[in-house]
Amino acid sequence: IERIGTPLKDWDIQINYGIKTGFNEAFIIDGKKRQELIEQDPKSAEIIRPILRGRDIKRYSYEFADLYLITTFPSLKIDIEQYPAVKQHLLSFGYDRLKQTGEKGSRKKTNNKWFETQDSINYWEDFYKQKIMYSEIVREPQFFLDNAGEFFPEATSFILTGNHLEYLCNMFNSKTIAYAFKTFYAGGGLGENGYRYKKVFFEKLPIPKFENSDIQKQLEESTDDIESLIFKLYSFTSEEIKEIIRY
Repeated sequence: IERIGTPLKDWDIQINYGIKTGFNEAFIIDGKKRQELIEQDPKSAEIIRPILRGRDIKRYSYEFADLYLITTFPSLKIDIEQYPAVKQHLLSFGYDRLKQTGEKGSRKKTNNKWFETQDSINYWEDFYKQKIMYSEIVREPQFFLDNAGEFFPEATSFILTGNHLEYLCNMFNSKTIAYAFKTFYAGGGLGENGYRYKKVFFEKLPIPKFENSDIQKQLEESTDDIESLIFKLYSFTSEEIKEIIRY
């Protein structure tokens, strides 16, 4: 695997954390509240986006929980006065609870404004791109390719942007790559079966880069018979294949 693979850190990709608000109860709303805010002020829709939590992301798919994020990222330099309905919703939780001063009962100390999320989120443009979304703590690989750039990631999920995402998503979801990561790179298990796609470990995972290989092209274009294609890609022996299948 290491002989023919290239660590993810050397690929033309970016891995970024999901959004930490510092106060999810205020910044994450359900569909009913979203509709209410938009009815009060249609402009509210501009800064409300659907989110996926780690638990919502499945292997190749997702289960949308009808949850939305108020995207007042510091990097966007939003004027909250332009969104009165959203402003009043946030203030309903109390200014002292929302402020970011580090005082008792408030969010941790930052230079951000009371209505902004805790993290700056300078990479917010990546949310609108084709991206792989994945759960950090899992029992099996859970990678979903968001082709339309529809969803934003909550703090328990990650995103991966860059090139050859169809191929990478298929590889990540395979039993072979899951076996390799959990066995050699994950940095220890969680409980009996769990493991964690921690960024510092995930970036070490070697994946073969494109070299006009027919097998690699097939792995990009289809999810059919992925394991057999990967066995050929790595030229695994029958004993190695048996070990992976047992996993």
